[in-house]
Amino acid sequence: MDAMTDRPVPSVLTGMKRGVLHRCPNCGEGRLYARYLKVEFDCEVCGHHLAAYPADDGPAYFTILIIGHLFVAPLLLFPFIWQASPWLVVPLTILPLAGLTLMLLPRVKGAVIGALWANGLRKAHDAPGG
Repeated sequence: MDAMTDRPVPSVLTGMKRGVLHRCPNCGEGRLYARYLKVEFDCEVCGHHLAAYPADDGPAYFTILIIGHLFVAPLLLFPFIWQASPWLVVPLTILPLAGLTLMLLPRVKGAVIGALWANGLRKAHDAPGG
């Protein structure tokens, strides 16, 4: 329990799970995004100010890290990458990796916003004295 407000301290995993599911980290019901990566200004269900969480470039870096380590590095172990024609390898690798990246990016951004919500990290102009 948070002594200042008598409410339970939010769990980072709960916030991240709600974000991955594109839901408001505060209530888990409202939509997190208005469009592909555009965060809703306020939650339509609980009214929580969603635009206050500065995800910035973090989700892009985390997505690159995940794709690079889990897919690109193991892909380099397959001999066809080094033996086949580049005209065949490039489309067979770049297109699925681009699709996977575009699918993963909003989920990673949601997880980052959920973690920011759980830790109470907001934009500087919302911070006390800022």
